[in-house]
Amino acid sequence: MTSVPAAAASRAELVARRRIVVKVGSSSLVDQAGRFSPARLGEVVDAVAEHIGGGHEVVLVSSGAQAAGLAALGLRRRPSGLAQGQAAASVGQGRLMAAYTEAFAAHRLTVGQVLLTAEDTIRRSHYRNALRVLGELLHRGIVPIVNENDAVATDELRFGDNDRLAALVAHLVRADGLVMLTDVDALYDAPPSRPGAAPIREVTGSGQLDGLEVTGRGSMIGTGGMLTKVQAAAMASSSGIPVLLAGAAQARAALRGDPGVGTFFHATGRRLTARRMWLGYAASMAGVLTVDDGAARAISDRQKSLLAVGVTAVSGDFEAGEPVEIRSGEGLVLARGLARFSARDLDRVKGLSQAQIGALLGEDRVQPAVHRDELATQARSRRPPAA
Repeated sequence: MTSVPAAAASRAELVARRRIVVKVGSSSLVDQAGRFSPARLGEVVDAVAEHIGGGHEVVLVSSGAQAAGLAALGLRRRPSGLAQGQAAASVGQGRLMAAYTEAFAAHRLTVGQVLLTAEDTIRRSHYRNALRVLGELLHRGIVPIVNENDAVATDELRFGDNDRLAALVAHLVRADGLVMLTDVDALYDAPPSRPGAAPIREVTGSGQLDGLEVTGRGSMIGTGGMLTKVQAAAMASSSGIPVLLAGAAQARAALRGDPGVGTFFHATGRRLTARRMWLGYAASMAGVLTVDDGAARAISDRQKSLLAVGVTAVSGDFEAGEPVEIRSGEGLVLARGLARFSARDLDRVKGLSQAQIGALLGEDRVQPAVHRDELATQARSRRPPAA
C-alpha cells in the first residue's frame, strides 16, 4: 500500500474537517486593470460553495469593499487618506455584498454580512456578540461574510488588514483550519520575482522562517503584503489552527486538499481559551509592567502568576481589570494579562511581598499583580514595537 506524503495528508486533514475560515484578499477580486471583478469573485464563490456542498461549514473573510467602491469615486487605486478610504468602503461594501449574494444564490446559498472593527475583539462584550451572531448564521446554514468595517473604523481602531482579522475569526468560531487565498500561489524563500526563488511547501515552526526576506507592502488595491499573511498564519498556527496559504486561482485545488498546492503551516501550539487569544492578539494594552529575572522565569517557564514582588516598574494609566503587557528588564515581551491592581496601587506595592501588601493595603487586597488564569505568554524573542 502506498503511503500518503506528510504534506498531502496535512492538507487533506485540514480541508476534511467540519469548519474552516477562508480569507480572500482585494487583489484576488480585481482584474488586471485593478477594477473590481464580479467574475473573479464568482470563481472563489464556486470553490467555496463546492466545499460547503461536501458537508462543510465555511466562514468567508473577504476584503474588497474599497476596491468595489473606487470607480464610483473616480479613483484608480486604494486611497491613502482615512476619509477617502471610508467613503470608498461605504460605497463599495454594498456592491461587494450584492456580488456575493448573487454568486452564492446561484448555488442556492444565502449569505449574511458581519462587519467588525478592532473594538469588537478588544471589548469582551463585543467579542461575545460577534461569536453569537456567527454561530447563529452557521447553525442556520447561512454563509457569514466577514469584513473590517472600514466605513467607520478609525486609525486607532483598525486591524489594518484582513489577514489578522481572519486569524482572529478562525479562533473566534473554533474553526478547524484557515485557508488564505491571495494573488501569490505560495510563500517563497525569496521574492517570487527573483530568479531561483522556490516555494516553501510546509512550515513546521516559526524558527523555519528566521531570516526569510518577506515584503510587508501590499498591492495598489490591497493593504496587506506577504508579511501580514505570514504573521496571521503564525498567529493562527501557534494557537492550534493549521493554515494553508494558496493562490485564489487555486481555490478549488486548495479546498480539495490537493498535494503541492500553496504553503501549509502546521499547528504548533495548543488551542487557547477565548480570553487568552483575546489577550494575546486582540486586546489593546493599557500599560506595561517590567519584571525581574525571577518573575520572568516564573511566567515563561513555569506558567505562574505574576506577583508584585517581581515587578520593578509600572508605566501607563490603567485600572484594575485592564490589559497590560509584561516585559523583562531587557525589554522583551513575556506576556499579556489583566492587572489585578490599578497603575497607582501597583506602583505602591511593586517589589513588596504578599505579607507587606496586606500590611499596606489590607488583607482583602492580597492578590497577584496578574493571575496566571488571566495571562497569555508570548514568544520571548518577540520585541516590543517601537514607540
